[in-house]
Amino acid sequence: MILRGLIFFFFLPVLLTPGFVQGQEEFDHMIKVETLTFEWRLAGESLHVMLSAKTKGWVGIGFNPSKEMKDGNFILGYVKKGKVTISDHFGFTARQHKSDTKLGGKKNVSDAWGAEEGGRTAIRFTIPLNSGDDKDREIFINKDNLVLLAHGAGRDSLKGKHKFKTVLKVNLQTGVYEKLK
Repeated sequence: MILRGLIFFFFLPVLLTPGFVQGQEEFDHMIKVETLTFEWRLAGESLHVMLSAKTKGWVGIGFNPSKEMKDGNFILGYVKKGKVTISDHFGFTARQHKSDTKLGGKKNVSDAWGAEEGGRTAIRFTIPLNSGDDKDREIFINKDNLVLLAHGAGRDSLKGKHKFKTVLKVNLQTGVYEKLK
């Protein structure tokens, strides 16, 4: 039992290193903006994502809103007492988003994983590029996507407002991106 604890203790920093994915190869692309890292890999009709940030709170990503947050597909997550919570949200106004399921949509997130160590939170998940859910936006392969990245201040909940946010234009196939805000 002690040996198992020591092994976990020594390898946890590896788990939180950007690029590490439980049971998978490294990601193909990475963008780092300040203390938030977005990594991804395309696989058929799916997008595998790893988000990590210097926060003890939530981390999140949004895809292709029409105006600010409106109509965007948002995935947010946090880790509390070793348990990951990942939620699929939809931007129903320019400044608000809510769980897809509360708006009549479906949760289209799989392969959820997360860890929190040393003031850094990391989550990993898979989403479809086009779920067919009217509460999700299509994510384009070889075309620019508007990507919103954010993280909370330190509360293990999705209720707190973002401490950091940025907006990028990203081609997920090539990894080419431009910071817009």
